[in-house]
Amino acid sequence: MIQRNNVNVSLREARTTGIASVRQLFSLNQNIDGSNMTENGDDAYKQAGVDIAAGDALVSRISPAAKATARAGTGAALGGFGAAFDLKAAGYSDPILVAATDGVGTKLLIAEILGDHKGIGTDLVAMCVNDLATQGAEPLFFLDYFATGKLDVDQASEVIEGIATGCKLAGCALIGGETAEMPGVYPVGRYDLAGFAVGAVERGGFVDGTAVREGDAVLAIPSSGVHSNGYSLVRRVVEISGLNYYDPAPFAPEKTLGAALLTPTRIYAREAVALARNGLAHGMAHITGGGLIENPPRAFPKDLAMEFDLGALPADPLFPWLAQAGKISAFDMARTFNCGAGLLIYTPADQVDEALKLLASLGANDVVIGGQIVARGDGPAVRLDGMDRFQR
Repeated sequence: MIQRNNVNVSLREARTTGIASVRQLFSLNQNIDGSNMTENGDDAYKQAGVDIAAGDALVSRISPAAKATARAGTGAALGGFGAAFDLKAAGYSDPILVAATDGVGTKLLIAEILGDHKGIGTDLVAMCVNDLATQGAEPLFFLDYFATGKLDVDQASEVIEGIATGCKLAGCALIGGETAEMPGVYPVGRYDLAGFAVGAVERGGFVDGTAVREGDAVLAIPSSGVHSNGYSLVRRVVEISGLNYYDPAPFAPEKTLGAALLTPTRIYAREAVALARNGLAHGMAHITGGGLIENPPRAFPKDLAMEFDLGALPADPLFPWLAQAGKISAFDMARTFNCGAGLLIYTPADQVDEALKLLASLGANDVVIGGQIVARGDGPAVRLDGMDRFQR
């Protein structure tokens, strides 16, 4: 395994120095018990399926992208066993730390088929930092875990450079990571990812949804597509449709189906944090696995419910295509996918205009007022209108 804590450090240099010292101590050929050692010890590990030189090459390749994500709080001593972050230098006086971890799921398989890994890293960052930001936490730093059967430096570089892109969009530093080459666990060409993000919010600014009240408006920032959830079902729909990933997308014929489905997850961190810091969000929900049925209630009290009109969202023909090609019921669509709503914000009704103005100043000009918070009574926690849009 190759650690990438503060990845601008040269692992190749450290390793070369270490090997030279060991060889000098043992006179290259003589083991402690007097038996001969091979001068090709590195090759023995490579023959077992782990290429240390490839790992070193990867670190060298990705260092510029990682350095470009530096922000206030980074820049502590480099090269240790862990990556450091200075909260005081980042401007915090009494912070609460918030952590999140996630992956990208089987969207990876589409990237593998197309050989297009640019957006997957951005997906990984988005899935983590969007969760943090719903609680008002500013994403501070990110670490990734990249596991593969045989390390392909070009492939891994493309993924990690995408992670760096996502970090820049979120305003957090790519502070380290781990590359694991595990022959026998993953086949050649296959990889998996996990991401880890840590953010901070000053005490008193934490958003946990307990402030949500009956009458709050529900604002929605649209998604950029399916994002990174439900891809096992997406891939099943593609199979049923008889299309392949190089065919024109039925819902976006200017793109291939694969390219359309690999659209990166939208990152909402800057908007969510700004809303929280300005007291304009009683609660926020990132619409991930579980869709519009399971995620919204995670951010408001159990005695409340959300009424939401899907018809208020910009039309995205991707979702009707999935529903019709896969013969998926409207309820299953809403329980599986974001259906066009990536982030929901529960805002006091008398502050909606202020919230919309703030979001527009950050470039989010597509926000819609989609519903309201009501008393739950005996009904479900989520009440959706406009479900017929999936059948158009």
